[in-house]
Amino acid sequence: MKSTPTLTQRIIFAMLAGIVLGSVLNAFGPPAWAQIYLLDGVLGVVGTLFVSALKMMVVPLVLVSLVAGVTALSDMKALGRIGAKALALYLATTAIAVTIALTLAGAVGPGRGFDAGATEASFTGKEAPPITQVLIDMVPTNPVAAMAEGNMLQVIVFALLFGIAVTMSGARGRHVLNLFTDLNTVIMHMVEWIMRLAPWGVFALITGTFATQGLDILLPLAAYFLTLTAALAIQLFVTYPLLLRVLARLNPITFLKKMRDPAAFAFSTASSGATIPVTLRTAEYRMGARNSVASFTVPLGATINMDGTAMMQGVATVFIANVYGIDLAFTDFLLVVLTATLASVGTAAIPAVGLVTLTMVLGQVGLPAEGIALIIGVDRLLDMLRTTVNVTGDCAVTCIVANSEDALDRAVYDDPAAGPVETVTQRPPSSQPAS
Repeated sequence: MKSTPTLTQRIIFAMLAGIVLGSVLNAFGPPAWAQIYLLDGVLGVVGTLFVSALKMMVVPLVLVSLVAGVTALSDMKALGRIGAKALALYLATTAIAVTIALTLAGAVGPGRGFDAGATEASFTGKEAPPITQVLIDMVPTNPVAAMAEGNMLQVIVFALLFGIAVTMSGARGRHVLNLFTDLNTVIMHMVEWIMRLAPWGVFALITGTFATQGLDILLPLAAYFLTLTAALAIQLFVTYPLLLRVLARLNPITFLKKMRDPAAFAFSTASSGATIPVTLRTAEYRMGARNSVASFTVPLGATINMDGTAMMQGVATVFIANVYGIDLAFTDFLLVVLTATLASVGTAAIPAVGLVTLTMVLGQVGLPAEGIALIIGVDRLLDMLRTTVNVTGDCAVTCIVANSEDALDRAVYDDPAAGPVETVTQRPPSSQPAS
């Protein structure tokens, strides 16, 4: 009797099938009927609905789960420790990421001999907000509007304050906590429904992307593409495993195997924000991180942890400098590291937003923003890769912080079959709120 394929296996199969079908359609040129009824029709609708369904769950899941997590802590000092550790680790991994990217780009030298006149693309970027404005905008003037607009930093701040107020309200607060605990269970059921449809959504998104982009577009920018891909691979398979091993004494191989589901979602959607429901479930049920930690570090990471984006900004800066024949001094590289790290805090967790903050990074070292037009063609494919790195970083930091707070169930972490996403319906004991 054949065993039923797991959700991960179905997603990977759907992703590979989408890459093959999309590449074939792009290579031979889809006939009119295929473009209208298949790519723009069925696949376009399925892919869009899938992403919309994921985004639909982000705000209620973050709000409810974070309120329940904060109240489970009960100790406000613990909340402060968790926040400080998570922020320090996110900034540190981003600084490491952009340093790796600049070092590798400096050694390879992508962009040397590139013909800037070979592209007719154009780019008009919005000016990235200053860090002071980012700090001011963290506190919502209208929390309902923040939820409606999906402003995750504001939602996180409101949920934290609300959870603290519930904790300090005694018996009356416990009634509110019970409501949020029940809501959390209901919302998790909704997430499970969406994830059962994931293979179809992933297939539709990947097919559409590769049918539009194809693989031929990589050839003129092969050095840039391969350099950034190598830098992302180093961050994914070297930096995060080392941090897990050194800081938490965790098996990195186990971690990478359990990251397959959120990685596939991140790759197909190119959005850390849309992947939050999957990342949070993986961190809790498969990694064993307690909800009181994961509910805070995962949405925070999706908002401010942009390691892949910072790497793109580092490699793109070197590439554009080489194309225009501009030499960057050592101080310029330091400025890129600092600017790209801080810019990640204000980067929204949506596709291609890294191009907007790249404008600010280029301006800091005196490079023309018009150079972004040179890399726009391949950015969609690279965006999918760097989002995968971003989401992996969110889970890695969550595990490290949870371990430091004695809030990581190592039995769950070490169990390769722990918490299969498609069957878990109730929160594991390690994540139950304190009564």
